[in-house]
Amino acid sequence: MSPAIAASVGEALSSAAEALAAAGVESPRLDAELLLAEATGRSRATLVAAPEAGVEASAARGFGGMVRRRLVREPVAQILGRKGFRRIELAVDSRVLVPRPETELLVEVALELEPRTVLDIGTGSGAVALALADELPAATVVATDTSLEALAVAKANRDRLGLGGRVELVYGSPPERREFDLVLANLPYVSDAEWARLAPEIRDFEPREALVSGPTGLETIEAVVAELAVADPLPAAVALEVGQGQAPTVAELVRRAGWETVEVRRDLAGIDRVVVGR
Repeated sequence: MSPAIAASVGEALSSAAEALAAAGVESPRLDAELLLAEATGRSRATLVAAPEAGVEASAARGFGGMVRRRLVREPVAQILGRKGFRRIELAVDSRVLVPRPETELLVEVALELEPRTVLDIGTGSGAVALALADELPAATVVATDTSLEALAVAKANRDRLGLGGRVELVYGSPPERREFDLVLANLPYVSDAEWARLAPEIRDFEPREALVSGPTGLETIEAVVAELAVADPLPAAVALEVGQGQAPTVAELVRRAGWETVEVRRDLAGIDRVVVGR
């Protein structure tokens, strides 16, 4: 006896997208397709190509549960438990930030510079460190975080990707007396006042300590740059992700810390997003 059919793909997607749009979700149709693909085990392309196809009752129940989670603005990546970042896929949950496309700029800078030793400060899920190790096989990477929970996620991702031999995870401050060709950092840069205005997906489901730095939003970046400035020798290069409007201030911090050549890279939205010092 064949399983009961709950609805067609087209009906399921339309009703879910309508509900998600009413809840304020920015990409309701895309999110509905991603969730239904997960529930049914079919690809998005297959679903879109056959809207008249049926959805089995068990898949419909799973889809309904995921849609209800999305309606309260839980991020799709947390619902699925994974997020793609460049060539790798990372497990993610509420212990870490969902990797953002703009953070890929840090990896792009590293690929240009081709460092042999890299320090990734505030690694979170391990996105930058693991993507870099994947794409720059000659490099060894030390990745740090002040959250043991985040490091547990990063370790699971590292081990699953088979990069344990090339990415060292460290709790707290970077190891002393270690020289690095390049320091990368995606640090907290949201101010206390900005926190309440963030989208629910961020404010209600991602770790506050990975996002909020303090009254100005620059406190963590300032502290890290000051620490790097007294390193002997100074790392050959540094690349810092920053918030909108922060690039001029951070560029001056980097210049005063001793890096002679400073430039700013824009993300795909045209926002000054990464400050690079060499």
